[in-house]
Amino acid sequence: MNWKRTNLVIAIMLVMFLAAVEGTIVTMAMPTIAKELQGFELISLVFSVYLLTSAVSTPIYGKLADLYGRKHVLSISILLFLAGSFLCGLSQSMVMLIAFRAVQGLGAGGIFTVSFTIIGDEFPLEERAKIQGGLSTVWGVATLVGPFLGGFLIDVLSWHWIFFINLPFGLVAVILLQRSLRETFSREKQSIDYGGIITLSLAVISFLSIFVVDQNAHSQGYSIFIGTALTSAILLLVLFYKIEKRAKEPVLPFAIFTRTSVIVNLLSCLIFAVLMGIDVYIPLYLQTVLGYSPTISGLAMLPMSISWLILSITLGRIMSKYGGKAVIVAANVVIFISTLLLTTLGTATPVQFVLMYCFILGIGFGGASTALTIIIQDSVDYHQRGSAVGANSLLRTLGQTIGISVFGNIFNSHITNYFIRHGIEGVNSGNLYQLSSFGLALTSEQICLSLNSATHVLFIAFVVISGLSLILSLAMPGR
Repeated sequence: MNWKRTNLVIAIMLVMFLAAVEGTIVTMAMPTIAKELQGFELISLVFSVYLLTSAVSTPIYGKLADLYGRKHVLSISILLFLAGSFLCGLSQSMVMLIAFRAVQGLGAGGIFTVSFTIIGDEFPLEERAKIQGGLSTVWGVATLVGPFLGGFLIDVLSWHWIFFINLPFGLVAVILLQRSLRETFSREKQSIDYGGIITLSLAVISFLSIFVVDQNAHSQGYSIFIGTALTSAILLLVLFYKIEKRAKEPVLPFAIFTRTSVIVNLLSCLIFAVLMGIDVYIPLYLQTVLGYSPTISGLAMLPMSISWLILSITLGRIMSKYGGKAVIVAANVVIFISTLLLTTLGTATPVQFVLMYCFILGIGFGGASTALTIIIQDSVDYHQRGSAVGANSLLRTLGQTIGISVFGNIFNSHITNYFIRHGIEGVNSGNLYQLSSFGLALTSEQICLSLNSATHVLFIAFVVISGLSLILSLAMPGR
C-alpha cells in the first residue's frame, strides 16, 4: 500500500477504536457517573439512547455516502461523534448526559457504516479481508484497553475526561481521512428522500423500543406498550414501502435486496446476536462462576481476537479459491461446534478450556463476519454500496439489540427459576448478592450454581441460533 492508503487505514482504525473503546469505558465508568449526577435509575437510558440513534442513522449515512461521497459524510459523522463526546463531558445531570449520548450515537452510526463502505471501494478482496480483520482486532484491543484507560482517567482526573480524550484522536482521524482519500463527485443538486428517512427512523425506534425499554418499570401496561409499539412499527414500514416505491433516490433502494443480500443480512442479524451474547456472558461466567477478576476475564477473550486476525490474513485467498458460500458455511459450522462446546462449561472448568473455546469462536466469527461484509460490498455497484452496507449494519445492530435483550430476560428468569426449584422464593438477579433475601441467607455456592445454571441455558440458546444460522447459510446461492 502507498502512503495515502496507509494513512487511510490508520484513520479508519483510529476512529473505529474510539467508537469501540467508548462502550467499554462508559460501561466501566457509569457507576461513578451515576453516583455523582445522582441518577442510578436512568443508567439504562444512557446505553439505550446511544444504541437507538446509532441503529436509526446507519442506513441514512449509507445513502448520504452514495449521494455526496464517503469522505465528507464520514468526516461529518466523526465530528458529530466528537461533538457528542465533548457535550457528554460537560454534562451536569443525567438528563443532559442521555441527550448528548444520543448525539454521540448519531455519529457512531456513520462511523461504522461509511468506514466499511470505503474499505469496499478502495481495496481489492485480499487486502480487504486483512483490513477488516484488523478492524475486528481493534475491537478486541478496545475491550481490553477500555477498563484500564477509564480507570486511570477517573482516578487521576475525573470521569469527564473519558469523553474529552476522544477529541484529539478524532480530529487526527479527520485530517488523515481528508488528505488520503480522493473522490470525484459532481456538484449537482441531489434529491433527498426525507419521507423515507423519517418513516424508517420512526419504524426502527418503535420496534427497538420493545426491547430496550425496561419491562419491569412498566409491568402493568407493558403488554399494551408492546402491542402499540409493534403495530406502529408495522404501519410505518408499510408507509415506508409506499414512499420508497415513488422516491427518486430512496434511502434503501429495493434493488439492493437480492436473494443473496437478504440471506446475508439475516445471517448477520443471527450471528451478531450470538456474538453479542458471548461478548457479554463469557466474561460474566468467568467472573461470577469461576471467580476470576475482571482483568483476567477480559484477557480470556483475547484468543478470539487473535484467531479472528489470523484468519483474516488468508481469508481473501480462501474466498477467491472456494467462493463466499463455502467460507460462510464453513464458518457457521465452526460457530455451531464452538457453541456446543460452551455447553460443557461448568463450575469447575479449567480456564484453559475457555481460552481454547474462545480461540475456536474467533475462527468462526472472523470468517463469517468478514466474508458477509465482503459479499455485501460486492453485491452492488459503487453508487449503491453505501446503502447496501448501511442496511447490513442496521441488521447487525438489530441482532445485537434484540439478542442482548432476549438473552438478558432468559438469564434473569432462570436465576429466579433456579431458586424456586430449590424451594426459595423471592430471589432474582437484582437481589442475588444481598446478604439475605426475604430473611433467607444465600451462600456463595448457591449464587454460583444459580449463575452457572442460567449461563448454561444461554449457551443452549446460542446453539439453537447458531444452528438456524448454519441452515440459512446452506440456502445461499453458489455465486
